[in-house]
Amino acid sequence: MPQLQRDEAQTRARHIDVHRYDIALDLTQGDERFGSRTVIHFTARTDGDTFVELRPAELHTATLDGRPLDPATLDDNRLPLTGLTAGPHELQLHATMRYSRTGEGMHRFTDPADGEAYVYTQLFMEDIQRVFAAFDQPDLKAVFALTVQAPENWTVLANGITEHLGEGHWRAAPTPLISTYLVAVAAGPWHSVRTEHAGLPFGIHCRRSLAPHLDADAEEILDLTRRCFDRYHQIFEEPYPFDSYDQAFVPEFNAGAMENPGLVTFRDEFVYRSAVTDTERQTRGMVISHEMAHMWFGDLVTLQWWDDIWLNESFAEYMGYQVLSEATRFTDTWTDFAIARKSWGYDADQRPSTHPVAPAPEDVPDTASALLNFDGISYAKGASALRQLVAWLGEKDFLAGINDHFARHRFGNATLADFIDSLARATHRDVHTWAARWLRTTGVDTLTPVVGDTDGHWNLTVEQTGSPDGIRPHRLTVGLYDPDPHTPGRLVARTPLTLDVPDDPAHTGTGRRPALLLLNDQDLTYAKVRLDPASWDTALAALSGLPDPLTRAVVWNAARDMVRDGELAPTAYLDAARAHLPHETDLAILQGVLAFARTQIADRYLTPTARHTALTTLTALSRDILRRTEGPEHGTAAGLRLTAVRAFIDSATTPEGIQDWLDDGSVPGGPHLDPELRWRILGRLATLGAAPTAELHATIDAELARDPSATGREGAARCRAALPDPAAKQAAWDALFTTDEDTALSNYLFTATATGFWAPEHHDLLRPYVARYFAEAPGLAAARGPALAEAAGRYAFPATFVDEETLHLGETCLTDRKPTPALRRKLTDQLDDLRRALRVRTTTAGTPEAGTNGAPSGAPTAMPH
Repeated sequence: MPQLQRDEAQTRARHIDVHRYDIALDLTQGDERFGSRTVIHFTARTDGDTFVELRPAELHTATLDGRPLDPATLDDNRLPLTGLTAGPHELQLHATMRYSRTGEGMHRFTDPADGEAYVYTQLFMEDIQRVFAAFDQPDLKAVFALTVQAPENWTVLANGITEHLGEGHWRAAPTPLISTYLVAVAAGPWHSVRTEHAGLPFGIHCRRSLAPHLDADAEEILDLTRRCFDRYHQIFEEPYPFDSYDQAFVPEFNAGAMENPGLVTFRDEFVYRSAVTDTERQTRGMVISHEMAHMWFGDLVTLQWWDDIWLNESFAEYMGYQVLSEATRFTDTWTDFAIARKSWGYDADQRPSTHPVAPAPEDVPDTASALLNFDGISYAKGASALRQLVAWLGEKDFLAGINDHFARHRFGNATLADFIDSLARATHRDVHTWAARWLRTTGVDTLTPVVGDTDGHWNLTVEQTGSPDGIRPHRLTVGLYDPDPHTPGRLVARTPLTLDVPDDPAHTGTGRRPALLLLNDQDLTYAKVRLDPASWDTALAALSGLPDPLTRAVVWNAARDMVRDGELAPTAYLDAARAHLPHETDLAILQGVLAFARTQIADRYLTPTARHTALTTLTALSRDILRRTEGPEHGTAAGLRLTAVRAFIDSATTPEGIQDWLDDGSVPGGPHLDPELRWRILGRLATLGAAPTAELHATIDAELARDPSATGREGAARCRAALPDPAAKQAAWDALFTTDEDTALSNYLFTATATGFWAPEHHDLLRPYVARYFAEAPGLAAARGPALAEAAGRYAFPATFVDEETLHLGETCLTDRKPTPALRRKLTDQLDDLRRALRVRTTTAGTPEAGTNGAPSGAPTAMPH
């Protein structure tokens, strides 16, 4: 399919204005296809030619101003419109379209729990043409009027309030001016909870089989929604610009959520069937807040071209965390951002595929290249940059600039230059230079303290290195901590410092130097930080004694970065986790540190022989947490306990213990095993080959009969792929790499199968599949599209094979097999991560600079236990 080029979009925007779409969808034509009729009212400014996009199963008719067009002139996804004269025009098209199974276009899902079918749209970037004909670019905004014919027992949701006209016929209120990619439809026998707030109808919706779980959390979800809505109305002068606010939790959704105006769609894993921690509830709240921010930034004011998609996402990411912390009980959101989200940006920014937060327009020449920029830089780094901007600019001026931006561009399109101009109008500071240094550059700065102590004075100098594109300014807090004289193992804070680096990177203090100096305390800037030797000694001895979880997160991130950069042995990080996590009270930190230790250190940075020891360490650590938290069924202690149970299961090296849990249906002291924990245990037992293959197959079948839901089906697929059996591996491989649309796995079943397949315990069995992956993945990506290409690169990649042979095979694939852009990007990133893992294994294995345990110079070689 030809990608829309930026210069084509600019030419078309100069040529035509689009006013209105009248769309009629018929969802009663069976399981594979649906009907689509479109009437587009537009004006040509001058005489000339253009084209409209459509990807039908069959184009039946097309007329322009009543004149028939030849359907055979449809060239791939473009129907030429030739001989246009200046003035108004009406284009009508009648087509039959295909449902999707990859979460793109109009996705159709049949719930295995009850046989009910659901459809919903995901039209981002260029997928509207899978549903109806459109001039598909963000700066050709229009009014959209929609009617839908659906089965009689279905409910239809859309961007505007929908009305049931009888006999399955629904009509949605016309939208204000919005971009094509923001049109949304969701239809099926939804379970709905409706209310009203601020004079608007609010609703939350899910599949019927999830109704009890949505009902259990409905008040929490609606309360968060109302609180965030009210907070946005306090800080934004522009009122909410649409006629309703629906949130639909939809099956097999590729993203976390999508900001369709008036109808936000979420992945329905956010309707929790099993126990979750409070941090996971906070994550759901952040996504609700994030998508609501888009109603203003993204929907009311929309990018002109895709080079500015970062601004949509960075703004919503920043506001999502900030508003949730201000308006709800989740007041500690920035700790979760620091430990669980920010590393996404740091990692992406150190790969060859890095790009500026705001790429130059010429670096985003088409939609395919734009799609690649949905990454940790657009989200996490961009949000970090905005947080730094607020710290430097002040929140008052920042919000004044935002409100000016909304007022100047409401229901229109804007660019980065427009955004920066709006901020500049609200402050005397040089925002343009700040933007050039932060948004147009790549890479991560590293900030290193140099501390001296002489003649009753101590001094601090901050050294800045790293960004290849010039000096980036940082306004940061320096935390100063000393041992608590009353409580051994705890630290107390002195008055912190505020420094502007590089403008004033030095400070002189009086008296004894603090035991710990921590750059970027409170995590207000985006940079890797290092600790001086004395501070590192203090941190290692008393990390869990730091009073603020966000401070502890900054220290953990410093340790993480040192491991990745080959400056700290992975085993030293594990020692720190073993010493301090049993005393950790913040769920986000516990989850984040355990995740890095389990998935990166154990599976990638340590050799296979060292991996077993690492897993033993993690199970021992998990036992310590379980001993400390036995009893509570709710609250932080229960969340810590649940996190430890998950870590114990995932790290188990023998079936003993977890098999007993499965047999008993509970963990001694709690929790009872819900479906998520049962499938997690069964997956680990399958990986460990805890019983003969036939017996494990029977156990998986029995568990699926017990839990015949969509999640159960995914759990069964993961478990079957995890079996250490040649026939099971071959069956999983065949399912993953088929391109037959009638039998190909859906996006979620593909992911489940792929994550079960590459078990590190099965290296000997899996070795032949490494070469097969690089031979077959390009064909799969080309046949099944960007969403499956991304999944194939993310989940099906042989990441646990950390060796030169895998690296060579991957580099040859990039050179010789011409993978699609989406797959190429994922392979490039995966191979760079592989190179890093090889370097970590080499540079932390006995190097003099690392000390006995790979600790930095001046740090102790053993951890307290």
